[in-house]
Amino acid sequence: MSNVGDIQKLREQTGAGMMAAKKALEEASGDFDKAVDLLRQRGVKVAASKGSRATGQGLVEAYIHMGGKLGVLVELACETDFVARTDKFKELAHDLAMHVAASNPLYLEPSEIPMEVIAHEKQIYTEQLAAEGKKGEMVEKIVEGKLVKYYQEVCLLQQQFFKDDKQTVTDVITAAIVAIGENIKVRRFARFALGS
Repeated sequence: MSNVGDIQKLREQTGAGMMAAKKALEEASGDFDKAVDLLRQRGVKVAASKGSRATGQGLVEAYIHMGGKLGVLVELACETDFVARTDKFKELAHDLAMHVAASNPLYLEPSEIPMEVIAHEKQIYTEQLAAEGKKGEMVEKIVEGKLVKYYQEVCLLQQQFFKDDKQTVTDVITAAIVAIGENIKVRRFARFALGS
């Protein structure tokens, strides 16, 4: 039998409903971490099923930091105007704007990175590895690994979330999709810093 305190803690951490949290804890035989993993896996499936639904509503969130020396705009889209007006959706938009201010992503996702930028990064990594004496197939694998790390640094959706480095921004959005019940997408963002 699941402990009520564990159910509540699991709900707070994952945003899952009461019955979903209880069921996950029962399936995990009371193992809290395993229950979190089960809920996250289910969340990814739910989010994927909603991923093709149109997102014609939403809002643009503005965040100003450092006494007006740094500003961010984030366009966050959802399916309905009703959801766009909810506190959860507004909080997500605000958190994403704060994340952009703190983490300074350059792109939304890897597909937005120009091919010449990727080619340049590959060239730098290849030259570094050649200088270290690495050759052949090993170099290709290392370069691919370094590119994945580069994407995690410069792409908003792949960055570690500034409030919880155990989650990526995509994980946070996926959890919101599950909790809110609609498809949610970051359409675009802009970061402005005085003097840059």
